[in-house]
Amino acid sequence: MEQHSRTDAYTDRYAARAAGMVPSEIRALFAMAARPEVVSLAGGMPYVSALPLDAVGGMVGELVAGKGADVLQYGSAQGDGQLREHICEVMSLEGIQASADDVVVTVGAQQALDLITKIFIDPGDVILAEAPSYVGALGTFASYQADVVHVPLDNAGLVPSALRETLARLRREGRSVKFLYSVPTFQNPAGVTLTTARRAQILEICAEYDVLVVEDNPYGLLGFEGEPMRALRADDPDRVIYLGSFSKTIASGLRVGWVLAPHAVRAKLVLAAESAILCPSNFSQLAVREYLATQPWREQIKDFRELYRTRRDAMLDALEQLMPDGCTWTRPSGGFFVWVTLPEGLDAKAMAPRAIAERVAYVPGTGFFADGTGHRHMRLSYCFPEPGRIREGIRRLAGVVEDEIRLRDTFGGAVTGGSTGFQAPGPDVV
Repeated sequence: MEQHSRTDAYTDRYAARAAGMVPSEIRALFAMAARPEVVSLAGGMPYVSALPLDAVGGMVGELVAGKGADVLQYGSAQGDGQLREHICEVMSLEGIQASADDVVVTVGAQQALDLITKIFIDPGDVILAEAPSYVGALGTFASYQADVVHVPLDNAGLVPSALRETLARLRREGRSVKFLYSVPTFQNPAGVTLTTARRAQILEICAEYDVLVVEDNPYGLLGFEGEPMRALRADDPDRVIYLGSFSKTIASGLRVGWVLAPHAVRAKLVLAAESAILCPSNFSQLAVREYLATQPWREQIKDFRELYRTRRDAMLDALEQLMPDGCTWTRPSGGFFVWVTLPEGLDAKAMAPRAIAERVAYVPGTGFFADGTGHRHMRLSYCFPEPGRIREGIRRLAGVVEDEIRLRDTFGGAVTGGSTGFQAPGPDVV
């Protein structure tokens, strides 16, 4: 038994697809980053304490007391019909006109990703994804044995010319692409946003090559400048499958997300959801439905936006004042994340244990690339810590980076990582 505790005695029994199931960089950091003495700039945890918790608690209590026989019962695999109507109202803020009949409620947007991959991907099929890309999506794609091909980002989002070149190359090689996966607005992890002009170009290119688009948009309502961006789905409802989530705009612990898909795809998603979980949590769904029906949710989103803007500003100011020369970073206009590029010769993954020893945590960039590149990058999250803690975390991080630079200069260290795909910073990056 002792031997089995250290090695996996079931290796020969697993399905081949289990080989792609490995811990993410983020989960591996959580245990250490959760220690109170560590300033965690790692996990993208929403600041749920900003909710009116007394009002929400009273609302949930009344919901159970008055409708408990429904709230605590099984529900539909597609999701509660009234909630789906509310979801259509939420999506209309991003220009989407949709029928509730084409919405499937899921256990967070993560389950939506799993269902989409399940119904579209056979082993070896190609998925295009931004470089860098959301680590949770990469884990799902790996579990279904997809071949992820990255397309680079710059400060204006996914690069259309690179997308066209990649699709042309894959066509010459006789390989078809099942879909393009994109987080176009306040991207995780890079924090950049696809411009309006590029959105039209991306849709045009995907139409030319007959490629579906999976638009993952959990942060779309959390912008700091003006009205929400128009979703890709709003301009091409037949080609774009849209994923949404209440994890960032209400509470992540409720685990309520959704998919908006063309009607035929919706039918397959419902069947896939039934086989996976039978039905999503009725309790969580009806709690969200009641919240949207009775609480000032639009005002709450404005409060979240101001809170995250203040923390974003604290992080950018601290980076500007404290980080050593040679470091660059993105300047997000919404969402949760800043993407930092370290000077040549530094390795964010190798540096992470030393940062933890100095009581600061971040996510190394390697987790956001299917091929394990991205060594010079790190993702910093500003959504959860108070502004003072953010500044202290950056102070500690800057000291670690300075030590690494001195070691590089002393011992002549070479670049460990290699090419990352993220293109050269533009004028909106320092």
